[in-house]
Amino acid sequence: MERLNKSLVNNLQTYPEKVLQFGEGNFLRAFVDWQIDVMNKKDLFNGSVVVVQPRGQEKIEKLNKQDGLYTLYLQGMKEGQAVKEHSVITSISRGINLFKQYDQYLELASNPDLRFIFSNTTEAGIAFDENDCLEDRPQKSFPGKLTAFLYERFHAFQGDKKKGCILIPCELIERNGEKLKEIILKYAELWNLGEEFVHWIHEGNTFCNTLVDRIVSGFPRESIEEVQEELGYIDPFVVVGEQFHLFVIEGPEWIREEFPAHFAGLNTLVVDDLTPYRTTKVRILNGAHTAMTPVSYLYGLDTVAEAIEHEVIGPYVRELIFDEIIPTLDVPVEELHSFANAVLERFKNPFIQHFLLSISLNSMSKFKTRDLPSLLEYYHRNQAWPEKLVFSFAALLSFYKGKRGEETIQLSDDQDVLDLFKEQWSQYDGTIESVKAIVTSVLGYEKLWEQDLNELPGLTTAVTKHLYEIETWGMKKAVEAVGGQKTASLRGEL
Repeated sequence: MERLNKSLVNNLQTYPEKVLQFGEGNFLRAFVDWQIDVMNKKDLFNGSVVVVQPRGQEKIEKLNKQDGLYTLYLQGMKEGQAVKEHSVITSISRGINLFKQYDQYLELASNPDLRFIFSNTTEAGIAFDENDCLEDRPQKSFPGKLTAFLYERFHAFQGDKKKGCILIPCELIERNGEKLKEIILKYAELWNLGEEFVHWIHEGNTFCNTLVDRIVSGFPRESIEEVQEELGYIDPFVVVGEQFHLFVIEGPEWIREEFPAHFAGLNTLVVDDLTPYRTTKVRILNGAHTAMTPVSYLYGLDTVAEAIEHEVIGPYVRELIFDEIIPTLDVPVEELHSFANAVLERFKNPFIQHFLLSISLNSMSKFKTRDLPSLLEYYHRNQAWPEKLVFSFAALLSFYKGKRGEETIQLSDDQDVLDLFKEQWSQYDGTIESVKAIVTSVLGYEKLWEQDLNELPGLTTAVTKHLYEIETWGMKKAVEAVGGQKTASLRGEL
C-alpha cells in the first residue's frame, strides 16, 4: 500500500506561505490547519502553513516525506446525526527542521507574504529561559525561537510596521497572547535588541489572546489498520477529532478580513473581550462535566454518553445547565442556549468513550473553579440555593468516600484533600449528625475554598440534606427525588 503523497491528491494547489506554525501536533493539525484548508478550498485565504517542531525533529522529517499531507477524521454529532467523515488536509506546504535547517527558518522571516504566527507548545511552552541566547541555533524555548525570528524580520524589512505579524497562540493558558508578548519583550531586553525593535513589536505586531475548543483524540492507534484499509493508503499522521469546534480570537475586528474563517462557515469569532466566552465554556461545558460525574458514576454509569442518554441522569444534567447555570451568566440567552445545546450534543458523541473516572481527577479543585461560582451567583441573584448544583456538591462528597457499592474508587486529588475525606468518612456512623460533621468539615476547609462555606446562609444544611439522602436511600432514589416531593419525616430530621 502506498504512503500518502501529492500524487494521490487531485487538483492539489500551491499557495503563498502566509503562516508560520510552531507545533506539528494533533491539535493544531485538526484545528488551525483544517480551518485554513477549509478557507483555501473556498478561495478565501489562499495561503499555506510552514511548520516548525518546537522540540525534536523526527515528526517534521516524516511529515515532509508525505508532502505535508495528512488525513483528518471528524466524527461526532452534526445537526442531530452521528456523522463520520474524512478529508486530506493540504494546507501545510513544508516543515522546517530547526536543528538542520535553521538558515531556512531565518530566510522565512524575509518572506513578504508571511502574516500569521500560530502556536501550540503545551501550557509549559510559553515560558522564559534566561539561558537562551540570540546566537543559539536554535534557542531552547519557543518564545526564544520566536524572538529571534521576529528580530530577523525586523531587520529584513528595516522596521516596516506593515511587515509585522498577527500572533495567535493556542496554548491553554489565560491571556496567552499577552503572556507571549511579555516574554518576547523580556528577551529583547536580555539580548539588548534596541528600542526600535521594541517599538516595532508594539506598533507593528498584533498579539491575540485566544480560546480554543475541540476534542482531538489524535492518532487512531487501535483501529489504524481498518482506517488505512478504508483510505487505500498509509498515513502515519491520521488524526481524529470531533465535529464541534470553537475558536475565539481577542483582537481588532480587521483580523476577520485577513483570516475570514467566519465567511467559510466556521465557528471562529474575533471579539473585543473573550472573557465572557471563557466563562461560558468553563461554567457550562466544564461545569456540567464536573457536576454530573459523581452523580452519574454513583448511579452506576461509566461514560459521559451513557449519562446524557440516560432517562434520569440526562434530564438532570440538562436542567442543571439550563435552569441553574445559564441564569447566572451575563451573555445573550440565545448564545447561551445555542452553546449549551451544542455541549449536550457533544456529550452524546458515540465515537468518543469519555470515561467519567477520567473527568473525576482533582474534582474538588475543579468544583471550586467550575461550579462554585455558578452556585454562589445563583444564590446572589435568587436568595435560594440551586438544588441540582447543591445535590452534585453532596454527590461529590459521597464520591470521595471512595466506594461505589462494593467497588473501590481510585480517587486522585491532592494528598491533603484525600486525607481530609479519609478522616471524615472514617467517623461516619449512618446518622444525620455524622453526615453534618463531614459536610461542616469539608465546607470549612479554607485551604481549598479560600473561605469558610459554612458561613453562607443555609448551604451547610442544604448539602447535608442531600448527602444524607444519598447515603440513606442510595444514589438512584436520591437523584430521582431531586425536584420532587421529599418525605416530610426526612425534612423534619434535618
